[in-house]
Amino acid sequence: MKLHIYVLALSFLALPTLKAQNSSENILGGKEGLIIGGYGQIDGNFNLDNDNKMNSNGKLDVHRLVTFLGYKFNDKATFVSELEYEHVVELYVEQAFLDYKIKDNMSVQAGLMLIPMGIQNLYHEPPTFNGVERTNVDKYIVPTTWREIGVGLNGRLDEQSINYQLMVVNGPLGYEEGSANFSGKKGLRGGRQKGAEATVTDFDFAGRLSYFGMLGWNFGASFYKGNSETTDFEADSTQVGLTMMGVDARYNNGPFQARGQYILANLENTAEYNAKTGADLGSKLLGYYLEAGYNVLDGKSENELIVFGRYENYNTHEETDGFDANAAYDRTDKTFGLMYKLNKGAAFKADYQLKSNESSVEETKHLNLGVAVWF
Repeated sequence: MKLHIYVLALSFLALPTLKAQNSSENILGGKEGLIIGGYGQIDGNFNLDNDNKMNSNGKLDVHRLVTFLGYKFNDKATFVSELEYEHVVELYVEQAFLDYKIKDNMSVQAGLMLIPMGIQNLYHEPPTFNGVERTNVDKYIVPTTWREIGVGLNGRLDEQSINYQLMVVNGPLGYEEGSANFSGKKGLRGGRQKGAEATVTDFDFAGRLSYFGMLGWNFGASFYKGNSETTDFEADSTQVGLTMMGVDARYNNGPFQARGQYILANLENTAEYNAKTGADLGSKLLGYYLEAGYNVLDGKSENELIVFGRYENYNTHEETDGFDANAAYDRTDKTFGLMYKLNKGAAFKADYQLKSNESSVEETKHLNLGVAVWF
């Protein structure tokens, strides 16, 4: 079943201003001097059989432990950094950029920055989203956490209730020393360069507009345009053209909350790329989700108990060039769960997932438990 953009829009029109902030925005809005923050995500993941009993070993994981370090030199210049441990042993720099305020509500940023595509690539602090894990639309289509090095312009138009972002960055690395980093199953995910000695063949463009002028609402539209990078500078067959577009909406007012997202990526030159590398990269990637939640403790407690449900579909073979699409890459997740928030920055999570794909009639069942903090 395909719920494309028209259904997504109509669903949200039936549901009032919501100005969300992430950790870097908190640093930029802070006082002069050193600013420290962080977030953490600890998970338990268990596969279940048809009787909802464990059918394999479970996994317990300190999935992410992140430290934010910022320094506000004066009212114009601020440095923002984010250091992240994943699975205890993997260390990454997720953000590292200098922000210079040109005038009120407008600044230039340069360094390692988040690509402004979709909701969770920008707002992924664990207590800010339902479910133990991030959505798979954001994992396989966007792909979160997507960050590259470049320069950008950020601003806000208060009278119009609009935030905007524009940036020029290096692209994802699609071909590296004879091997493909892109694939049919995971799309562009393997090509994220993450600021680590990034190869630059071409510069790409990204941007986002968000509107916060309706009570309880935030609407966003994102784009990305450019080419993948390659270590073979002379071979056009190792590059892929990339055009990605996304729209999203979030609602939070009283006990009700909802969000949805639609991401479409069109890839060019995939037939030549696949012939050169032996990969099975699709020529179109598509993903979307719809989610609704309700705080059952609204008006009864300062804490929150959010009950939610989410439907998402993500297909990394929405279209292919020169070969048949793999139906196993057309995947659907149904997630039902709870988040108990002790306050804005601390929560316990639990969810139950049913996962399927178009090559199998069987749904797999999963139980996830989590601890989420943000400060």
